[in-house]
Amino acid sequence: MSPMAATDEPPRDTAPSPEQRTQLSDLIRERRAELGDSLDTFANRAVDPASGVRVTRGWIYRLEKRERVTPPVYEELCALAEAARLPVERLQDAAGQQFHGVDPLRSGTGEAVAYVRKLDSLPADQRDRLLSLIDTLVPPHLGEDG
Repeated sequence: MSPMAATDEPPRDTAPSPEQRTQLSDLIRERRAELGDSLDTFANRAVDPASGVRVTRGWIYRLEKRERVTPPVYEELCALAEAARLPVERLQDAAGQQFHGVDPLRSGTGEAVAYVRKLDSLPADQRDRLLSLIDTLVPPHLGEDG
């Protein structure tokens, strides 16, 4: 478990463009707003159910403000996923982008990358409807292994 303390990583003062994947700081800030949670409420829910690892209010605050933070470990991402009510994989992708410059889409085809990048500009309800449509065309269990 990492202490999630300040690091030497330079702060990011600019918001990502619509063509970039969502970074963890933006994802958490926007999701907390969508849920209507105060920082305290969100932080109280940020506990990994499997390990009991918690993410502190202060770390979440610094993350949202794009201040220097220690990159989260898997259990901390699970805790954040619990609070955000999102799949941990989505937080892993966002954390990889923000802290390591990893674009999870690089291994996809150019066409697939273009589609997924456009999803970020859709409101949550439209993304959900689109996923439902895709699931009628390609059942979820078939799309996972290719």
